[in-house]
Amino acid sequence: MSREERRSICPGCGQEVPEGMKTCPNCGRKIKKPLFRRFGFWFMIIILIIIIAAVSCSSGNSGSGAPAESSSSVETTETDSSQQTSAENSNTDQAKDESVPAEYKNALKMAEQYSKKMHMSKQGIYDQLTSDYGNQFSEDAAQYAIDNADNDYNANALAKAKDYGDSMHMSKQGIYDQLTSDYGEKFTADEAQYAVDNAKIDYNANALAKAKEYQSSMHMSVSEIYDQLTSDYGEKFTADEAQYAVDNLK
Repeated sequence: MSREERRSICPGCGQEVPEGMKTCPNCGRKIKKPLFRRFGFWFMIIILIIIIAAVSCSSGNSGSGAPAESSSSVETTETDSSQQTSAENSNTDQAKDESVPAEYKNALKMAEQYSKKMHMSKQGIYDQLTSDYGNQFSEDAAQYAIDNADNDYNANALAKAKDYGDSMHMSKQGIYDQLTSDYGEKFTADEAQYAVDNAKIDYNANALAKAKEYQSSMHMSVSEIYDQLTSDYGEKFTADEAQYAVDNLK
């Protein structure tokens, strides 16, 4: 059986016309192919699809780049904020420094010098700053200096302990008492203990040095030297240290 013949409609007379006819056999009007059957129609469709795809890809790439731009913007904002904070802190410190009286600043400088050059205690520095025989700063200025001086009083106590051990041949207890005495260095008990615990001093050698001084300058007997070395009113060496000293006298 033959395949059913395809037909189209003549736009002029409305009669059916066999497909493929270029003119209508009824009215003679030219027959044009339907739009969707033309090659140019499908060519334009393909071009349109390609254009849409290209635009979509471009839009996608632009979208993926947006976060990077946003991240860069955030980093810039954070940097600007940090710089602004630093500038504000600097301005605050400058304003604070400008508000401090000159006397307070001078007291602070002296406090730091006493610590650095003379290894003084906190109380010793305060007393020196306010003393009528010292710097004669006001109590408020001296207190400001003490509160703001960047001094290491443990280190100062240790330095003093070494001085007493090396130059004056003092005993461990004698050094501790001198460091804490109100008539001495005025360090705290903790600072003094830190000093004597960490000072590398040969107390046997110090006891012997003291024994020789008593023997040569004061012409004391061995028994007197031993008593002077161990006395709580004398050198305060231990019994073992004093015995080492008298045993090694010549």
